[in-house]
Amino acid sequence: MRKIILAAAAAGAALSLTACSEGTEESAEATVDSAVADTEENMDEAGAAVDEAMDEAAADADEAAAEVEAEVENESVEEAQAD
Repeated sequence: MRKIILAAAAAGAALSLTACSEGTEESAEATVDSAVADTEENMDEAGAAVDEAMDEAAADADEAAAEVEAEVENESVEEAQAD
């Protein structure tokens, strides 16, 4: 009788560990999925910020080139930009 109770207790413990492992696995999978989604969102935001910075740098470079051309050609910046 004692062996049967001990075997039943061991079987119950094994089943509870299996159930716990499945729950842990599902939780870990959900955490990974969430991390992937967060990373994708952050990468999209970073890409947008880089694009904006590149556009601003290009505009600044165009302005600087027009100022240099205006000084070299003895004309206004607006005239240099029109060229």
